[in-house]
Amino acid sequence: MTSTMRFSTALRPHVRNKIEQLGYADIVIGVPSYSSASSIENVLKTIFKGLKRYYDDRKAFIVVSDGGSTDDTRELSRLVDPKSYNIDSIVTIYRGIPGKGSGLRAVLEIASFLKARAVAFFDSDLMSITPEWIKNLLDPVIEGYDFVAPDYNRYKLDGTITNTIAYNLTRALYGQKIRQPIGGDFGLSPGLVKYYLNQDVWETDIAKFGIDIWMTTSAIVGGFRICQARLGAKIHGQKDPTSDLGPMFRQVVGTTFKLMEQYQDFWMNVKCSRDVPSIGEAVGQEAEPFEIDHVSLIEYFKVGMKNFSGIWQNILAKEDMKIINDLSHIENLEEFDMPVESWVRIVYQYAGSFYKTPRQRFKVLDTMIPLYYARIASLVNEVKDKNAKEAEDHFEAQARIFENLKDYMIEIWKSKGGK
Repeated sequence: MTSTMRFSTALRPHVRNKIEQLGYADIVIGVPSYSSASSIENVLKTIFKGLKRYYDDRKAFIVVSDGGSTDDTRELSRLVDPKSYNIDSIVTIYRGIPGKGSGLRAVLEIASFLKARAVAFFDSDLMSITPEWIKNLLDPVIEGYDFVAPDYNRYKLDGTITNTIAYNLTRALYGQKIRQPIGGDFGLSPGLVKYYLNQDVWETDIAKFGIDIWMTTSAIVGGFRICQARLGAKIHGQKDPTSDLGPMFRQVVGTTFKLMEQYQDFWMNVKCSRDVPSIGEAVGQEAEPFEIDHVSLIEYFKVGMKNFSGIWQNILAKEDMKIINDLSHIENLEEFDMPVESWVRIVYQYAGSFYKTPRQRFKVLDTMIPLYYARIASLVNEVKDKNAKEAEDHFEAQARIFENLKDYMIEIWKSKGGK
């Protein structure tokens, strides 16, 4: 769904005046923000320290691109004085469709105007950012990479959308082992900035949500030079998947499935995956464990069984529907186990159904969320006794199954009318 009002730019007049006076910048760093009063000061101070420590000889410009926060995010951002670090900055509300994508667009426009040699983005709710993060994301760009994805050390039950879907589909479909394709913290080259700005997406849902997976996928399909930056642990807002990840699921998975249609000529011809280099030394805090509401995950799934079983029967293969039905009758939490192969087939079946029903696609996608929660509940049991390395090996094995069943996805896609 597109907006009826079109915005030729995400920049407000005072921002245009500022950058015209500035003229140029070697480095532009964007911080898209919304209601981040509790964290924005630390993020900005850390960015300033990183620039002062590692790029004191470069002209840098920091942009807080805000989505109209109703707390004190913008006011607190302005209290962090960049002049003491000899750095210029601006705090602004972007123009355009509300969403992180529009916030990023404003920064990309500024970077393009200032002819920046390197661009980086950092989430505004980061609690674990260190000055080294700035170096680790910018150095690869300066050395010739176009797209620098983050490579975090995460607790084994953190990043569930990444571990169950985003990483696996990026690897299986597009052939790149980018471990955190929706990480939120990226480095970009001038060429990639121009490429993104030339894409006709800024009046679409991409401007609202799903921007991170769009950036990653577009960089791959565009043939840009890609690496990963080791950043240590990412500690930010709420982690429990039962809390509020339904909207995030719709955003990330919906965008991923839509991109499958746009880039079907590309991914259907990718036969295997390759490693993507990770650069730099991980620094900062260690990933800390946290509690996960196992009971709520399974209860949500069982409610979904009552509401959506008829829809699931129309979408899922019979063997997988039988597994789902059996899972709905399990009472002992520790016995809750969704086979990985079944989950992979479910994801691929939903991708096909999403493609086949363009007018109802997000209603279809909503019925997948209880199945996603069931997969997380199963993962809790699968990795509960594993250390960080063992859990990562488990996720890698899952990703290989996504690759191994890619022909199954292609068969489904073609049966739904794909090329």
